This record gives sequence, C-alpha cells and structure tokens, in this order.
Amino acid sequence: MIVTKEKPLEEILGFLTPYKKILVVGCDGCTTPPRGLREAKTYSTLVEMSGKLNNKNFECKATTVAKQCDNHDCATTLTPQIENVDAILSLACGVGVQTLVEVFPEIPIYPGQDTIFLGSQDRDNANMYEKCISCGDCILDETGGICPRTRCPKGLLNGPCAGHMDGKCEVDREKDCAWVLIYRRMKDTGQLDKFRAFRKPRNYQISTSPQQIVWK
Repeated sequence: MIVTKEKPLEEILGFLTPYKKILVVGCDGCTTPPRGLREAKTYSTLVEMSGKLNNKNFECKATTVAKQCDNHDCATTLTPQIENVDAILSLACGVGVQTLVEVFPEIPIYPGQDTIFLGSQDRDNANMYEKCISCGDCILDETGGICPRTRCPKGLLNGPCAGHMDGKCEVDREKDCAWVLIYRRMKDTGQLDKFRAFRKPRNYQISTSPQQIVWK
C-alpha cells in the first residue's frame, strides 16, 4: 500500500486562502489510511469550520474517484463537478495530485497528504513498514526475500557495516540490522552460497527517475 499522512490543517488553509469554492477529492485506491468519500466530507467540514474561525468563508464540496492515478477515471468522474470550482484539494498520494494537474491544468491543485512510503501492513498491530523503494532492479532472489536497498539505511549491498551490534542497526538501535536478517534467513533456507556472492552497485540507468511505461 502507499502510506500517506495528513498535512497540518494550518498548512492546508494557508494555500487555500486565495480561493473560495473548493472541491475536496478523495481516492478509493491503494493509499492507507483510506482517503475516500467519508474522509473527503470530513476534510470539507474541517476546512469550512476552520475558515470561519479565521474570517474566511470557504465553500467546500466533497467527492471521490476510484483511482486518482488514472487520468481517464479522473476526467470522467470529476469533469461534471468542476464548474465554478476555484481549487481542488486532493487526498491522494503524490501521483494522484500530479495526475489531476495533468487532467485539469486550468485549476490549481493542492495536496492534502504527504506521501511517506510503500508499506507492508501488520494487521495484528495496525502498523505499516517500508519494504520496497520501487528501484526497478529487484535483487530479492539474491538476498533471501529481504531488500537491503530499502531496509538498510545505508543501502549496503554486500553485508553489514561495522557499526551493527547485537543484531541491531547502527543508525537506529531499535531496528534490526537488515543484513543480519538476510543472513539468518538465507542460513535457514540453505542459501548461504548466495549470501557470499558479490552484488554490484545499483545500476541507476535502470532505476533512474522518473520512470515510464509506454505501450506501443
């Protein structure tokens, strides 16, 4: 899932101040926590109430789309709703915000969320953990299914640094050292021959940003 967090309301009010009629657009896609119609209605109410406290009369309406990262979805769903809209507040990830910018270039688009990372969910504790940075050159077959590019703060590809201690990371002693986890996993599955193999530096020609897929 794409993990987001709410921007402070004061920040949102700051960039919405020049406008009056605001369309708050939720997303029913893959962000977490959910940012659909219910959340869009909540944001609309918060913006209007906070505006009144600051002598600003916002007029907000709420809607949502199935996936804000789909330009066709955004166009067909939102085009009938944008008449007389001064600005749009998006509750999607950064990709959704930028898709709206491309679909509606004549309307100011603002983010209501900060996009944090791609998350794996622990349902028992409701926690989210970053495990993939979408590098475009997956080496999980070489590292026992644990990604050192993501889970090692230094991005080391050939074993731990000298600072790890008692299985913990030098950068954050509360977290397990990624390479200790990799070693234990590969030992348990009989893959230590792969652990000892040399991994070349990351090829940024493969994973440089921005990426695109063009269907021909």
